[in-house]
Amino acid sequence: MEIPFLSLKEITTSFGNELIENVIQTVNSGWYIHGDRCRQFEDAYSTFTGAKHCIGVGNGLDALILILRAYKELGLMKDYDEVIVPANTYIATLLAITANNLTPVLVEPDITHYCIDSNKIEQVITPKTKAIMPVHLYGQLCDMDRILEIARNFGLKVIEDAAQSHGAIYKGRRSGNLGDAAGHSFYPGKNLGALGDAGAVTTSDDELASMVRALANYGSQKKYVNLTKGFNSRLDEIQAGILTVKLARLDADNQLRRNVVEAYQQGIRNHKIVLPVVLHGEAAHVHHVYVVRVEDREDFQRYLTHKGIQTVIHYPIPPHKQEAYKELAHLSLPITEQIHRQVISLPLSPFLTKEQIAYVIDVVNAW
Repeated sequence: MEIPFLSLKEITTSFGNELIENVIQTVNSGWYIHGDRCRQFEDAYSTFTGAKHCIGVGNGLDALILILRAYKELGLMKDYDEVIVPANTYIATLLAITANNLTPVLVEPDITHYCIDSNKIEQVITPKTKAIMPVHLYGQLCDMDRILEIARNFGLKVIEDAAQSHGAIYKGRRSGNLGDAAGHSFYPGKNLGALGDAGAVTTSDDELASMVRALANYGSQKKYVNLTKGFNSRLDEIQAGILTVKLARLDADNQLRRNVVEAYQQGIRNHKIVLPVVLHGEAAHVHHVYVVRVEDREDFQRYLTHKGIQTVIHYPIPPHKQEAYKELAHLSLPITEQIHRQVISLPLSPFLTKEQIAYVIDVVNAW
């Protein structure tokens, strides 16, 4: 049996002709940037998250860059200010910080759930600290009550990296509406994925939303009138229309993901495999990926490949060990490094069949 890690074609075709018809309508409309479809998606996604504003942008990295750039333009941050961020995130989180000439301060995750260890945040706060950027890694929401409490006590902004947590709910509130602002990625492989690059910023801060929208459009709120030095990062009409269609089914698809994970959690009984831990109740995890830990990852991955099971490693090299951030290579982050040495993601899709799930479980247990 051959089991792909994630079949984007299968997800796309599950919508029948709805996506194709939406694309054709957009093409025939003659309007391709900042039109009705973008506004419709922004309205729908702000309603979905509960945030007052949604600004569609080019991708998830741009979303985080724009939030930080907007805070600088508003005078709330300046060059070399510090942003606290988990050490075991995808490199894009750090890229957004350094792109704004700000300083990332890396904090170790909790080894049980892989999100930032909220008990280690206070000890790295300095007079230069201006924000905490929690990453809802693998689809699991961070310990937001504690993070928000720390932010209030020290006067810090909380910027969610919500690239992997579309639809997750923390004590009645959605991901993207838990802090001061949030960056979202709609890369095709995400739970809410476009058919190309796309992203969004959500916030309930009117001033921030206005600045983000202007910065993403060349620094302009009125055509040919540029109030600040912006750049071009806009959600195009075709992707906006696709996202609106897919958003209507997001909660249902996330539940299908939870069903697969429940089967894995109950069925995998190999003592050499460390299974993920779910925090804050089922709704707070949307299982963007199903990540397990094994000590002999190379052997495990070879074995699964031989059995026809495709896997992916999220992520093999932590940011502070990347050549791009060689200035951080001296940091001692043993938990992060252990996680990046051992994690491997098993197949996870809303459309895995019972037979496919059972096969994965049997093969994993037999290793």
